[in-house]
Amino acid sequence: MGGLSLDTNTDARPTSERTMIYLDNHATTPCDPRVAEQMMPWLVEHFGNPHSTSHEMGRQAKSAIDTSLGVIASRLGIAADSVLITSGATESNNLAIDGICRHPRQRRRHVVTSTIEHPAVLDVVARLEKDGFRVTRVPVHANDHQLAGQIDLDQLAATIDDDTALVSVHWANNEIGVIQPMESIAEIAHRSGALFHSDATQAVGRIDVDLKRVDVDLISASAHKFYGPKGVGLLTIAGGMAARRVRLKPMIVGGGQQRNLRSGTMSPANVIAMATALELAITESALVAERVSQMRSQLWNGLVQGIDGISSNGPPANPSRRLVGNLNCRLPGIEGESWMAACSDVAFSSGSACSSVDAKPSHVLTGLGLSESEARRSVRFGIGKFNTPDQIDRAIDLLVAGYQNLTR
Repeated sequence: MGGLSLDTNTDARPTSERTMIYLDNHATTPCDPRVAEQMMPWLVEHFGNPHSTSHEMGRQAKSAIDTSLGVIASRLGIAADSVLITSGATESNNLAIDGICRHPRQRRRHVVTSTIEHPAVLDVVARLEKDGFRVTRVPVHANDHQLAGQIDLDQLAATIDDDTALVSVHWANNEIGVIQPMESIAEIAHRSGALFHSDATQAVGRIDVDLKRVDVDLISASAHKFYGPKGVGLLTIAGGMAARRVRLKPMIVGGGQQRNLRSGTMSPANVIAMATALELAITESALVAERVSQMRSQLWNGLVQGIDGISSNGPPANPSRRLVGNLNCRLPGIEGESWMAACSDVAFSSGSACSSVDAKPSHVLTGLGLSESEARRSVRFGIGKFNTPDQIDRAIDLLVAGYQNLTR
């Protein structure tokens, strides 16, 4: 397709001159200009339908998609026919969990997950529970534990039985950045013949997700978490090392595209953009991780110096345990929502963007053992590759000043 020659200049930042300092890269990331450049011709010039292969424009679009699927698959360590394109990780999670459990040949009626999953997992299993499935939500280690945020492997092993159809545990958490022990979870899940699905939305493009090394049967991801566009994601199927058979009941029918598992016209522009973004993210991962880690430390050190009594939530800042750009901290005396309102020039959040309409405190933080009050006094920062040390310094000044104005 001629679209994946990459300039790995990480200073190719978006040209927007907004004054707001964006520190919410777990919610979404800006589309890398190099990704947008690869995407645009497939929107306005090469607009053929990839399923209309009776003419050259359709064949050209199909060839571009096939090439992009090959890039995505190779970067994840699987075969190209194991990659299913979706509208994003929410759809992928729904299709993986519902699709496995509701398949006509599925006889097992037990689903296992953790207490701190994204709502796109927890809400799906709750619906299954209402429909008669047995659901177990395994706790994670408490905030004061050396493995804070990781799923309790002993309890996980104790709850899985011969009726367990699926274990679904995220690869990395969107609020506290904890990285789960995937190899151990996979081994436990497969002992009794259960399939293992992981919402890898926060992991893909940020840390090593190699399905030749980690035996996960299905993973979900969204391009907009690794500097691609919104509206496109993926689900890998039977991509694990053992290539177990995965049967899915499709949610979207009508046309038979993508092996009858997800009907609908595929967008060459979106698939090319996701492949380009993933290639860039993995190619540049070491450099980006180093820069982002330094800025995360810079932000935390500045907040500690300026705000007496501030504390962190989740695991230690160790790249094997926590996403390097993640910072979740707890304030003395004021709620996170008030701090955000007082610091309107800094974009950060009090939890998952997908559950922000819910007035309840973060289920992730209460799942760590924090009280409702402690959870409400907590906020999340997500530092990304387009942030700069100067921005972090400015953010520290604004955040400390905002806190002081609220506590005078």
